[in-house]
Amino acid sequence: MTLDLSRALPGRDTPLAIGGVHAVNGRSMLPPFPEGLQQIVLGLGCFWGAERLFWQLPGVYVTAAGYAGGITPNPTYEECCSGLTGHAETVRVVFDPAEIDLERLLQHFWEAHDPTQGNRQGNDVGSQYRSIILTADESQQALALRTREAYQRALARAGGGRITTEVEPLGDFYYAEEVHQQYLHKNPGGYCGLAGTGVSCPIGLGA
Repeated sequence: MTLDLSRALPGRDTPLAIGGVHAVNGRSMLPPFPEGLQQIVLGLGCFWGAERLFWQLPGVYVTAAGYAGGITPNPTYEECCSGLTGHAETVRVVFDPAEIDLERLLQHFWEAHDPTQGNRQGNDVGSQYRSIILTADESQQALALRTREAYQRALARAGGGRITTEVEPLGDFYYAEEVHQQYLHKNPGGYCGLAGTGVSCPIGLGA
């Protein structure tokens, strides 16, 4: 996403204060993380349901809701929702590649939402809800692009549209306010906007 720098909100130098302890598994959401773990930041609409999707997966060490892919430093939720920070609602996924590899994580990512909708996800409209993958290194970048191509072919065979998902190197990840962390654990009846296309994402060499 490109944002006119003259319109970007200034943000702040101080990070938003959070407790830093995952409400579901009790692990720290703050680095440093144990040796051997990897991380990736994923945006697939409202981060409440997206975070729950990933914390439930075996091999995921910890998750956190946050803002990434934009310009404004340390944005608030309200600022992100204004569309003037450039950020998307995202989830930092810290995982053990010995238990769940990145390709499998990305399969869940593609299948859990509709990556063809541009700046929206279902009834949630705005650039903060766009589909985005923010990678930690070149190997993650290459794999994310390959899985995007594979899912595009699968969607095309099913009569689906063009994928709009951005794939970019991760810049800064800003933690969302405490109220948004593990929101659906704290509010079991809360809103979850996840809805996939019904098309499976092929993974592996035959994709």
